[in-house]
Amino acid sequence: MTWDGEDYQRRFDALAGRGVDVHGEVDFVMRFQPGTVLDAGCGTGRVAIELGRRGVSVVGVDADPSMIGAARARAPHLEWHEADLEVLELRREFEVVVMAGNVPLFTAPGTRQDLVGGCARHLVRGGKLIVGFQTDRGYGVDAYDDHASAAGLVLVERYATWDGAPYNDGDYAVSVHTQY
Repeated sequence: MTWDGEDYQRRFDALAGRGVDVHGEVDFVMRFQPGTVLDAGCGTGRVAIELGRRGVSVVGVDADPSMIGAARARAPHLEWHEADLEVLELRREFEVVVMAGNVPLFTAPGTRQDLVGGCARHLVRGGKLIVGFQTDRGYGVDAYDDHASAAGLVLVERYATWDGAPYNDGDYAVSVHTQY
């Protein structure tokens, strides 16, 4: 799938312009008071840029050149990488790795375990992998939990929304995993 990063960003800019809070993912991540965050599948940098504004040392990674180009244009002072998360090797670790915006659903079937493993490799001991995605599109929480377990992670919390509504087997999940 190819994207138009500027067009994608315009949708969020329009929402924010109408007063919609577009930073629910950031608010959720900040509950863990991270000093460092890897925004995995960062798109145009909406989450990473806001984390940076809040004083977090953040790195954004996305495989799509248009998306990462838009992120770089919006915040050239942040660190951006154009790379596939499945094989990512930054040679650094982060307190939180976040995948917001259905990132697992945009990877090819058969690569999702590698995606989770690639993100888990970048966690400090005790760090958190935080992922939010729709669970009714052929990849659910059971498969995700299996992939997280294979990467040495265990579920800590799961919610139905980024604002912390309880999860009851709905069609969206926000999951927090850590090493076991």
